[in-house]
Amino acid sequence: MRVVALVPGGIGDQILFFPTLDHLKQVYPDAQIDVVVEPRSLGAYRVCKSVHQAIPFDFKDRNSLADWGNLLGVIRDREYSVTLSLGQRWSVGLLLWLTGIPKRIGYSGAGAIFLTNPVPLKTSQYAARMYHDLLQGLGINSPCPELAISVPKPDIDWAESEQKRLGVAESGYILIHGGSSYLAQAKGIDKIYPAQKWQQIIQSLQQRQPDLPIVLIQGPEDARLVQQLLSSCPNVKVTSPADIGKLAALIAGANLMLCTDSAPMHLAVAVQTYTIALFGPTEPQKLLPVSDRFLGIKSPTTKMADIAPQTVLERVWGG
Repeated sequence: MRVVALVPGGIGDQILFFPTLDHLKQVYPDAQIDVVVEPRSLGAYRVCKSVHQAIPFDFKDRNSLADWGNLLGVIRDREYSVTLSLGQRWSVGLLLWLTGIPKRIGYSGAGAIFLTNPVPLKTSQYAARMYHDLLQGLGINSPCPELAISVPKPDIDWAESEQKRLGVAESGYILIHGGSSYLAQAKGIDKIYPAQKWQQIIQSLQQRQPDLPIVLIQGPEDARLVQQLLSSCPNVKVTSPADIGKLAALIAGANLMLCTDSAPMHLAVAVQTYTIALFGPTEPQKLLPVSDRFLGIKSPTTKMADIAPQTVLERVWGG
């Protein structure tokens, strides 16, 4: 069986879709599973063991008919027997119908007329379970498995070396991802916690646990935030993992992950690191599984900046 899944969205969306892919591979171990994803999200599949190939296509770009035609040609040439689609746009439904794939599974909605096996869209639940509902179109009705990833051995080795470089291999460490994202800002999505409030949290943590190092994650878009924190908290350490596998391995070694609603948060869930995540307008129960290891703090006003540092610290010390 050859399966193709159309998975628009960022790296976080891809990670949340992993349980669906893994369960499908478990039920059909000989299946070849490909995914069509946006170029910015290709890196997620470094830590997914169930996908044969990730095909880039920018769903959100102003694609011409030629762009859609090229994607149609790629899909038709591979003679898939099943397709799963996370999107509800009628244009994607039409594309899937034109591919001639016998079994077309997606959510009920605008494009459902082009599907053979539409399933109900239940947005109130944890997103990984919502995505997993698509497998009902294949008659798979068992519960959604836990989110998991497969980190390459070289990335684990890098993380161990990085822990030694930072001087945290023996002591353990608190890992912080501040939530800076140009794309989120451009879209008006509130996923950034102010530097001055991170500063208060960091200084309080250092006062209470002076021997437990604090490590900041600096991604390609985080330089300004990290520099602001370094200027006010010079004793913190900084790491810049080159890819998602190395980041996941570093998160796995942390005692605690403090972050905003972001891809690193989903990686922390996947590697079972104790996590406290900050949410602005988004509901935590939609992006975090029910577990004592993963705590979501929702802003009282829906604005991330209105979460008080003391609220975060109370959750850190209170568990």
